[in-house]
Amino acid sequence: MTSRMIGTREEWAAASAELLKREKQHTRAGDELARQRRELPWVPVEKDYTFQTEHGPKTLPDLFDGRSQLVVYHFMFGPDWEAGCPACSATADGFNAVLAHLEARDVTMICVSRAPLEKLLAYRERMGWSFNWASGHESDFNFDYGVSAAEGAHDAGVPLLEAGELKFLRILDEQPAIRENPPLVPVQNARTSGTDLDGYLSEGHGISTFGREGDTVCHCYSSYARGTEFLMGFYAILDRVPKGRDEGDQPMSWLRRHDEYESA
Repeated sequence: MTSRMIGTREEWAAASAELLKREKQHTRAGDELARQRRELPWVPVEKDYTFQTEHGPKTLPDLFDGRSQLVVYHFMFGPDWEAGCPACSATADGFNAVLAHLEARDVTMICVSRAPLEKLLAYRERMGWSFNWASGHESDFNFDYGVSAAEGAHDAGVPLLEAGELKFLRILDEQPAIRENPPLVPVQNARTSGTDLDGYLSEGHGISTFGREGDTVCHCYSSYARGTEFLMGFYAILDRVPKGRDEGDQPMSWLRRHDEYESA
């Protein structure tokens, strides 16, 4: 017998009507946050960045591909890794299919990672994706936008913006007991990406948006950690089914690349 509340259709309708009021409030609050994001000040990008792409070297303005808005997903794939982060891979599954709709609204969306281009393209082929993927292997871009840490950065106290990976690295250094028995998810993701825990946590994920007016490119918005969850459409669906995310105290520990599930 289920431990959940059992009721009549009339009781369900009444409770759903009350829930709908709160859902509408949540929607309106989201609309207001979106307005406030659009009103953030734009910061001109003064540094010249060069990325390696399958179509040759590209500058940051080149990545706009003729449009006025650019979305960069900072995909965790370190230079020495054998595969991309499983969580970033699940995220990419979600946005890969919407690129045509974004382009219709004057938006180009790409991924940028620090792994060499040949690794990125081989992994993209394995995953069956079509988005453009640029390598910042020889660029400061990932460091400047807070998703990669230079060697020894956690020792110097330089954190990744909002993401918390470097903070966790410092905790590991300061508390040996945690390093001896670290949380499951980063250890699991490091192993399946072909790196160690320090290597995995020296990269972070995030999303950054840029606007272009003439020859001027500006940084408009960035978000990290759970601030990118809106791209993971499967979580929005799971939040609406009876068991919810059903993750216990190990969020995302169930997550695999789409070709690694037993049913794949």
